[in-house]
Amino acid sequence: MDPKDVKRVLVVGAGTMGNGIAQVFARAGIEVGLVDVDAKALDRAVERIESGLKTFVEYGSVSEKEMTPILKRIQTSTDLEAMAKGVDFALEAVVEVPDVKKEIFSRLEASCSEAAVLASNTSSLDIFNIVEVKNPKRLVGAHWFAPPHIIPLVEVAPGPETAPEVVKFTDGLMKRIGKETLVMKEFVPGFIVNRLQNAIALPVLEMLVQGSASPEDIDRAVKLTLGVRLPIVGVVQTLDFTGLDLVHDIMKGIGMAHPVIDERVEQGHLGAKTGKGIYEYGGRSEAEILNKRDKLYLQMVDHLSKIKALEPV
Repeated sequence: MDPKDVKRVLVVGAGTMGNGIAQVFARAGIEVGLVDVDAKALDRAVERIESGLKTFVEYGSVSEKEMTPILKRIQTSTDLEAMAKGVDFALEAVVEVPDVKKEIFSRLEASCSEAAVLASNTSSLDIFNIVEVKNPKRLVGAHWFAPPHIIPLVEVAPGPETAPEVVKFTDGLMKRIGKETLVMKEFVPGFIVNRLQNAIALPVLEMLVQGSASPEDIDRAVKLTLGVRLPIVGVVQTLDFTGLDLVHDIMKGIGMAHPVIDERVEQGHLGAKTGKGIYEYGGRSEAEILNKRDKLYLQMVDHLSKIKALEPV
């Protein structure tokens, strides 16, 4: 099926992620079945969707007259089997408990048509080793980020047996509803972003336990450094601007080494200062590269100050 022909989808789980995901599909003109075992959770989900849409209205990206049609596209129910009939795409967004996910996919496989794509929003579990479906070719990872109706990215990842056309379809569907996508070559637990977040979270919790700094100070430190740089140069390109020779020396000093760094240093590709590192810089001089980066940094600092992003929410 072509993503543009999708008429109805199913979202299983109406919690933090599910209600926002349903809102995105509905805003894109697609009928949504939103299912949860808890009727009260469904009521809360509708309230949160309405609240989210009102925020968009206040921001100016949705008109008031659009709200009612969007809400009408979302049908809630505690009956998964009934809601699964006729859907082209089913997305699981329930708790990160293996047995629960296993049960959900068993029910989805029994209730959805054989042509429907079955996707998981899991943030950490290896869904491909947990669930048991007769046709694993149609199983794919589609990881959204909270709040899903605002954060642009969806990470799409295939399992060992996922069909290429299923990955392509899922990627296309996410783009149709306005999402930025990142298609991974293969699934790894945590995908990309959560693996990085976890690496940051553990030392943060350690510092809090030790009393090394207050929560406010830690967040302020991150906002005033990584918060400025990462939107511009990301994580990988930051290494190029640090200088891969310096990164190499730092790693060597703590008894570490890595071929990604070592090979480039041996070749004299040290990053922005040599015009090539992990990234290619198209023959530009170091001055040209830094000029472009620094202008973007200055704009980011001004923007963060203007919107008072450095203050706690």
